[in-house]
Amino acid sequence: VTGVDKPDPANRGVSISTKGKTAFRFTEVRDFEQLVAKLRMKCNATSSPQHIINTEVAASSASDIPKDFDAGPSKMGQRDNSKTVSTEALMTVYHPQDAENLDSKMLKEKMKEQSWNILFVERGHGVSMFRTKKTRDLVVRGIPEALRGELWLLFSGAVNDMASNPGYYTDLVEKSLGTCTLATDEIERDLRRSLPEHPAFQSDTGISALRRVLTAYAYRNPQIGYCQAMNILTSVLLLYAKEEEAFWLLVAVCERMLPDYFNRRIIGALVDQAVFEELIRVHLPQLTDHMTDMTFFSSVSLSWFLTLFISVLPIESAVNVVDCFFYDGIKAILQLGLAVLEYNMEKLLTCKDDAEAVTVLNRFFDSVTNKDSPLPPAVQQGSNLSDTTSDHPKVDITDLIRESNERYGDIRYEDVESMRCRNRLYVIQTLEATTKQNVLRVVSQDVKFNPSDLEELYELFKKEHFLSCYWNVNSPVLQHHDASLPYLEQYRIDCQQFRVLCHLLSPWSHCANRDSLALWTFRLMDESSDCLINFKQFACILDTMYNGSFTDKLKLLFKLHIPPAFTEVESLSPSKGGDLSKEELIHFSQLSVSSVGDSLESDSSKSSPEKVGKGKVDIQAYLKQWQDELLKKEENIKDLPRMNQSQFIQFSKTLYNLFHGDPEEELLYRAIAVVTSLLLKMEEVGRRLQSPTSPVKSPVAIVEVPAESPRKGQEESSSEQAEGSRAQSLRGNHEWSFAFEQILASLLNEPAFVRFFEKPHDIKVKIESAKNLQLKARISV
Repeated sequence: VTGVDKPDPANRGVSISTKGKTAFRFTEVRDFEQLVAKLRMKCNATSSPQHIINTEVAASSASDIPKDFDAGPSKMGQRDNSKTVSTEALMTVYHPQDAENLDSKMLKEKMKEQSWNILFVERGHGVSMFRTKKTRDLVVRGIPEALRGELWLLFSGAVNDMASNPGYYTDLVEKSLGTCTLATDEIERDLRRSLPEHPAFQSDTGISALRRVLTAYAYRNPQIGYCQAMNILTSVLLLYAKEEEAFWLLVAVCERMLPDYFNRRIIGALVDQAVFEELIRVHLPQLTDHMTDMTFFSSVSLSWFLTLFISVLPIESAVNVVDCFFYDGIKAILQLGLAVLEYNMEKLLTCKDDAEAVTVLNRFFDSVTNKDSPLPPAVQQGSNLSDTTSDHPKVDITDLIRESNERYGDIRYEDVESMRCRNRLYVIQTLEATTKQNVLRVVSQDVKFNPSDLEELYELFKKEHFLSCYWNVNSPVLQHHDASLPYLEQYRIDCQQFRVLCHLLSPWSHCANRDSLALWTFRLMDESSDCLINFKQFACILDTMYNGSFTDKLKLLFKLHIPPAFTEVESLSPSKGGDLSKEELIHFSQLSVSSVGDSLESDSSKSSPEKVGKGKVDIQAYLKQWQDELLKKEENIKDLPRMNQSQFIQFSKTLYNLFHGDPEEELLYRAIAVVTSLLLKMEEVGRRLQSPTSPVKSPVAIVEVPAESPRKGQEESSSEQAEGSRAQSLRGNHEWSFAFEQILASLLNEPAFVRFFEKPHDIKVKIESAKNLQLKARISV
């Protein structure tokens, strides 16, 4: 227990706060004053400042609240930021009320305030206030300007978050100021587009406050960061709430009241649009019968949900909608949407296309007014349009909201939640289908697989991603999926996942050192050195293995045996042979980050533009990378680095392993012996021509021997030992190396090699087998 309070003496209320940010509230407690005193003494607790914000009420109960608590929350955590963070609502600065000269609208506003004060006395004030029919009626009429910020905080629950985290916002402002990210760039771009007609956002005061709130929230919640429409909503919050209060209201909206709305896929908004369509079918069947395509309602209503009608209604009318939203949640937006469609039913039924229907709705929104708004005429958007839209009858927002409550008030929140759950799966499936279509469209341009095979490969790739996500509760792969990323980057796999798929799908999976091949292939694809690859990289590698020419396949094998792909691989368990454990595989795959030279580090920075500077995303770098990728479509074989002696020995080993079990195995072994002998003689002659005086020991005999070992049936272990000893002896000689053109020219002279690599492989068989074995492979890993 952290605090015991008397929030509502009139109703004998007791409030108990705990460290877990949970509050227990009791009313009509007998001897409540003595109980509070005993609890404070027993729990060593004091009054919580949390309730002081909510209990500034009627004068009848003000005497029971300690005066010094009023300044508590504002002083805590402010420190030097008091000059930075605004402590007043923008409306009080730009539209102060003149208490001496009250016009008819201001008199109505004062009467509204008096009605609320009477309610506070009767039903409590702050967190202890009861929600009754009278409360709803007052909300429908519009909350008074002076009470709007306070009641928004109360109805949304943001008041509890703010009181539970004193100083949190000012600390965020300190930490977030000066940061430069993609979110801050987007915020700067949209600052001047937020209620530009309001004088508060035509000055640096309002713009700076908006920047601080949005930047602080992006820093608090990088999963959301910043999404369009947040600026419009936040600017309205700043008009009626202090800066810190506006921040906590934004937190309440984004994280509780409108979950999953403000991200790049806006899943929450799409789900609620599906709910809206379902309600239209139930309540307005004649409209659904007329509209052949229900997607019209989704396209036209998206801004209604994302901005709470702020972007389509005049500001003086939109704030009344926000009042109802904070009181009733999304239910208020759904009801108002139905009322708008019903009001325009006759005109919508006569529309011949979507464009005409959109025009009808836009004219209607322009005609909505708020006759009781105390805002000056210069600020009211509806009054400025009165002359130009005289052909359309005026509709008062209070009447429209009241009608929506009367006609659709029977929609229960439980029913809305049920429909949300029912439609969420459909929305996600639709988004996933869109993602797949976009990925396949992009990848199909670079591979020769037919569309059905490519789709099957995508499903296997995605399934492997999800198997790894949910196979272990604490799987690190869960961190790799980010739905806000571009389509190609949404699903990525690590080296362990790639090994599983490689064993299932690669035509070279029978190779004895298949784990090493999978590791080197993964390192070759991992250009960004983040130990993850996307589907395009995966599909392009498989396409080379299945559909590439002899030169393409040989070039792939060559690149697998030179840096950055190649690394010396030795299993810690000799009994496993060439198999690698999961830990060993992950270890070797991560070596690419630290073991690559400085020249490769510059390449890594090119492939990851977002790492430039202090987290700043360099858009120009992205465009440069895209241009470079287009220019290097055809890689010149002359640009490939030379292969040194240890890499060539491993290259020879890989070829021996690939040929094992082939019908022409004996012929292939003899061919590779001839090729290696020829290559080494060429290298020897080349070195003698360069330095004729220095004697060079010929390494031909050293490398020719392994070609005989498979034919003579020697054990693989003894063959590997012989290879190791030969490699050891070679290190004592002068370094020798081969260019890719030399190896290619030598192998082209051996028909057995050409036949082996040009032999067609049917990927359909592998795919069908992989579907059955994928889960079993996961169990065996």
